[in-house]
Amino acid sequence: MALWPLTIRAREAPDLDQCVEMLREVRLTNGYPAKWPADPRAWLDRPEFDQAWVATSSPGRIVGHVAVQHGREVTRLFVTPAARRLGVAGAMLDHVSIWAGGRLILNVVDKPNSAAVAFYESTGWRYTRTTTADWTGPRGEVVRLRHYVR
Repeated sequence: MALWPLTIRAREAPDLDQCVEMLREVRLTNGYPAKWPADPRAWLDRPEFDQAWVATSSPGRIVGHVAVQHGREVTRLFVTPAARRLGVAGAMLDHVSIWAGGRLILNVVDKPNSAAVAFYESTGWRYTRTTTADWTGPRGEVVRLRHYVR
């Protein structure tokens, strides 16, 4: 897949359908999100989000998504499986960091051999603590979250 040039831009309403399809592919491949939302468009377009962005490759195919809430908390970050390990997530996080003026925080589900945990820890995010989520997994199980700062 030719990704470059990669463009990171504000997500627009017409992007949501493609983002939902990409999220469905991510869910089938990696189990994110842990529970499929009843309304995936609303899950990606929450009123508490300060801003959301997409990463697009030519010819305008969306390959990544990220949002920020509460001014510095990264959420809804995912990259289509075909675009993994090509720098998309890192480029989006760099873009978000500039927008937020530096320090960011995020929470990651604490799973053994987690690709997300490996990515964050290898790209300069600092683990701060683990807590119990205020939501449960798909089978009602307790979910532990790893907290990071950058």
